[in-house]
Amino acid sequence: MMKKDTYIFGIETSCDETAAAIVKNGTEIVSNVVSSQIESHKRFGGVVPEIASRHHVEQIISVLNKTLEQAGLTFSDMDAIAVTKGPGLVGALLIGVNAAKAIAFAHNLPLIGVHHIAGHIYANRLVKEMTFPLLSLVVSGGHTELVYMKEHGSFEVIGETRDDAAGEAYDKVARTLHLPYPGGPHIDRLAAEGQDTYGLPRVRLEEGSYDFSFSGLKSAVINTVHNAEQRGEVIIPENLAASFQASVVEVLTEKTVRAAKEYNVKQVLLSGGVAANKGLRTSLETVFSELKEVQLVIPPLLLCTDNAAMIAAAGTILFEQGKRDGMDMNGDPGLDIETF
Repeated sequence: MMKKDTYIFGIETSCDETAAAIVKNGTEIVSNVVSSQIESHKRFGGVVPEIASRHHVEQIISVLNKTLEQAGLTFSDMDAIAVTKGPGLVGALLIGVNAAKAIAFAHNLPLIGVHHIAGHIYANRLVKEMTFPLLSLVVSGGHTELVYMKEHGSFEVIGETRDDAAGEAYDKVARTLHLPYPGGPHIDRLAAEGQDTYGLPRVRLEEGSYDFSFSGLKSAVINTVHNAEQRGEVIIPENLAASFQASVVEVLTEKTVRAAKEYNVKQVLLSGGVAANKGLRTSLETVFSELKEVQLVIPPLLLCTDNAAMIAAAGTILFEQGKRDGMDMNGDPGLDIETF
């Protein structure tokens, strides 16, 4: 007897993308719709939480309907509704959570709350099946973590940022260089045109640590710019961007490789918005091409930034494990991946 296909409807509203998707059997995207708010937040140089929440309210119904239309399915075809319940902006989270609860109640479907970072990790399963034990390098605007997984649904954070996340540092450096928001892609583009000439620090912390720190590096860039201005010297943006990116990428790559060897993993997954960074992707591809016993998986750009297909993919595992949330589920901006 053939096993019935599982269809999970995913919803993601943790920050400034209103997204919904349908994923079949945890690995196949049936439909995937993302409404971005970048243009609305660009003039403020960052995400304004109240504006983000308002946009989610305006867009959520349209995004849900487009997702069903794209798939040619209805909610009666779904097995469960999965939604990001944290971490993220609490107002933004609540829009998605309440939409998911309403759909689950109206159609008598199971409700599954998903950790946003677990979603980013499971975006990789939409590209290649996961092989355990594995290590995921999660790099985004709010998170920089090394997560060890011995099996599906098991997350052990072995390294995390102690201050600024890598994506946050990228945006702050971009502002210093008067680049538009979001700054990460602009730094990446400039870095490809420049040279590592400014000799910025590599912050590795104490020996053996898998934690990260980018605040000092960000400050070094800001000081370099201010000192040059005071001396009347001209900053070469391409070279400063290249120097900054070289420092970030070197530390991220070095710690990921060391952790992969120490934990004897079979796979390394790159996850999160900064996974779209060409410098980081190239560095990891170069290093892991020599480590034949470890498979490197990097998702396409569409699955690096926030989307709901990743939430549905992670939700599929929780559904199969029998995990459910009640109608009292709330948005949790401080949700811990190890205990959720």
